[in-house]
Amino acid sequence: MKAIEAWARDLGVNLSAIDLDSIALPASEDFGILSEDKEILQNGDLPELEIGLSNIIVVDNLPVVSPEKYEKLESVVRRNYSKYGAIVYFWMPTDPEKHKTYGCCFLEYSTSQTPAELKPYAPGENLLKWLTDKKARDQFVICAGMFTEVYWNDARQAMPQLVYQKQYWTDSYVQWSPLGTYLATVHRQGAQVWGGDDKFQRLMKFSHPELKLIDFSPGERYLVTYSSHEPTDPRNTHRVVLNIFDVHTGKVMRGFKGSVDDFTTGGSIGVFGVPWPIFRWGGGRDDKYFARLGKNVISVYETETFTLLDKKSLKVENVADFSWSPTDPIISVFVPELCGGNQPAKVSLVQIPGKQELRQKNLFSVSDCKMYWQNNGEYLAVQVDRYRKTKKSIYTGFELYRIKEKDIPIEVFELDNKNDNIIAFAWEPRGHRFAIIHGDAPEPDISFYSVRTPDKAGRVSKLRTIKGRQANALFWCPSGRFIVLAGLKGFNGQLEFYNVDDFETMATAEHVMATDVMWDPTGRYIATAVTSVREMENGFQIWSFNGKQIYKVSKDHFYQFQWRPRQPSLLTPEKEREISENLEMYSKKYKQEDQDVLNQVSEQKRNRRRQFQEEWEGWLAKWKQQHQEEQSCRSSMALWGGEESDEEQVKNEGKEVEVDEIVSVIEETVAFDLDQY
Repeated sequence: MKAIEAWARDLGVNLSAIDLDSIALPASEDFGILSEDKEILQNGDLPELEIGLSNIIVVDNLPVVSPEKYEKLESVVRRNYSKYGAIVYFWMPTDPEKHKTYGCCFLEYSTSQTPAELKPYAPGENLLKWLTDKKARDQFVICAGMFTEVYWNDARQAMPQLVYQKQYWTDSYVQWSPLGTYLATVHRQGAQVWGGDDKFQRLMKFSHPELKLIDFSPGERYLVTYSSHEPTDPRNTHRVVLNIFDVHTGKVMRGFKGSVDDFTTGGSIGVFGVPWPIFRWGGGRDDKYFARLGKNVISVYETETFTLLDKKSLKVENVADFSWSPTDPIISVFVPELCGGNQPAKVSLVQIPGKQELRQKNLFSVSDCKMYWQNNGEYLAVQVDRYRKTKKSIYTGFELYRIKEKDIPIEVFELDNKNDNIIAFAWEPRGHRFAIIHGDAPEPDISFYSVRTPDKAGRVSKLRTIKGRQANALFWCPSGRFIVLAGLKGFNGQLEFYNVDDFETMATAEHVMATDVMWDPTGRYIATAVTSVREMENGFQIWSFNGKQIYKVSKDHFYQFQWRPRQPSLLTPEKEREISENLEMYSKKYKQEDQDVLNQVSEQKRNRRRQFQEEWEGWLAKWKQQHQEEQSCRSSMALWGGEESDEEQVKNEGKEVEVDEIVSVIEETVAFDLDQY
């Protein structure tokens, strides 16, 4: 433009007086003046344009923070990622309702060559592959001696099938995660998690010196590790260290340290001097909250920040115990009597995160309380032990909370004989029934109750009482309906397989000295075990749900058996009901498969027997032939040193016979004088 202005001055033309827009040039005529585009093309100076998102990266798994911590987190992220190049733009999105970040940010670099080169995607181990087993079998893990072994439960073949075996795989014990995705091993240096269906690749290591205990969160997102250490000063108590790890990244999300006394306040002494687990997870499988009991407080933490909920603990004077609902963020809290009974005991239901008290019930003359949540979180049963007026004896009653109903109604009920000792209580999983063992050993009674009646009146009704059973433990089938009444410890392994729908005993059995009873996650099979706490008969047995023994395995120094948990069913309740109603139609296919397996097993046995018979006959024919071939040699006198051959000896061999002959018999009477003796 400057060149044009100079040219106009030389020609004496005033450009300001000319309407340039009114000038029309002939078509395709540029008068030697290049356009800006043509000038750029002619000079070959093309600008570098950034097209797409190749110079932008997303950073995930960041802490979720409030606005006051935004700048600090941005500073940390910029410092860590500036080493790859200059960051020209930073953005961390925020939730407009919660006013907190989403846990991610976007970084824009000056060029696409700046961000780190992406590695090609390599698929990892399929951690759910074992659920696709064509035979629909379940897995279990055992520890015996120095070996840890994973097996398929192959009930059709009436034997376990080894999947994986490793010596010195753990220093103490192993533990499946709640959904069966991982197997954790415990070591002095820390914990490790493994995954797979047959290879069990190591997925992550968690460093924690002198590790003793571990615990998974219900949704498997976090792993809690525990250790205790002797004090240098004998006047002090043991020092406790707790870490909460992210299972996927191995990062420590929060650590806790203190004396044993700090972690046993208000709780009963459990393993290694502490109640375990110290942290109790709540709110279902989303792993949003965990809590622990303290002196006059319940400390509830949220996993978004791993800090105290609302930055303060829930104050509950003289709190003795609490328990989470299995499905909802609701805590049941027990507070015993105070001031010699002038202040009654109480059980409260508290909603989290608002800490709102949903229901409270005062209880008088209370000795102790035990709280039992039903698996679906629909009911809470509170067993209340009360003093009589004389304070010399105790009787028991129950308070039933209907959590899902309006205003959470409470129903009080007692046994027919409220003086009976309560030995065991257990809810039916996914059902509306419960069982109680009550009375005195060695033959207490077992009663079954329902919280639903046919008329839907909403009251507890007794269904049946069976008298005089040698049982002290109840084990409901995971799908309900069936229950094992077990006599462990002093009852020496008595087992009764009971159908609660029909109120009939399907089978009785005995596993001598049994220490454990465990249903598989499908409710088809049961394992009973004698661990090394007993000096004899170590091993396990597998039973069908109706009490038929499938197989038995003996193992020396056997100390652990665990079924591998399964993921929740993907079927809707309606679909499950439809399958149950049409079970005969669905079962035809599997009955035929079972018959085919039985035929195959029978054929295998026949083939094996035939093989043994052929091997025996072949061996016999071989030696007969050799005997015949050597017969000419055996008949030669020279080979026998001038003696007769074996055949000649047989021919000429005499038989010696001893003959006793009675010559005569004389009877004589002899006088016998007793005085001589």
